[in-house]
Amino acid sequence: MTLNLTQKERMLLEDQQAHEQICIEKYSNYANQAQDQQLKNLFQNYAAQEQQHLDSINQMLSGQVPSMGQGQQQQQQSAPQATQMQGAMGNQADAALCNDMLMTEKYVSNTYDTAIFEFTDSNVRQVLNHIQKEEQQHGEGIFNYMQSNGMYNPQ
Repeated sequence: MTLNLTQKERMLLEDQQAHEQICIEKYSNYANQAQDQQLKNLFQNYAAQEQQHLDSINQMLSGQVPSMGQGQQQQQQSAPQATQMQGAMGNQADAALCNDMLMTEKYVSNTYDTAIFEFTDSNVRQVLNHIQKEEQQHGEGIFNYMQSNGMYNPQ
């Protein structure tokens, strides 16, 4: 099925495309900077998922609705188990990386929420909703990592 995007839909997808590119860059860079191996692995996994998101956005921009079955497998990230506590406040450098990515995921998830309501094609809405759900799972995974390592204390 060929997609005929409105000007507004194209603009929204181009925004999401830029967001996904930034997420890939941040997760990749932060995976290299992270001191904890578990956090490195988490960031590398999320970078790969963000690449899948970007691939889906690029498909839609080229006029195709991505198949939800290929490359769109839902990967639920369970709460990471802390292998060792890194101190009461956790590793400060890793905590800063996590804080930045948590803020980024909150922002990106919100932009998907807006985009979903602007699309006329329900298949596109489903793809965007799936991506948004994964963005929220990334945020949850980061939150769980932070909480289990003493970096985040929800009161």
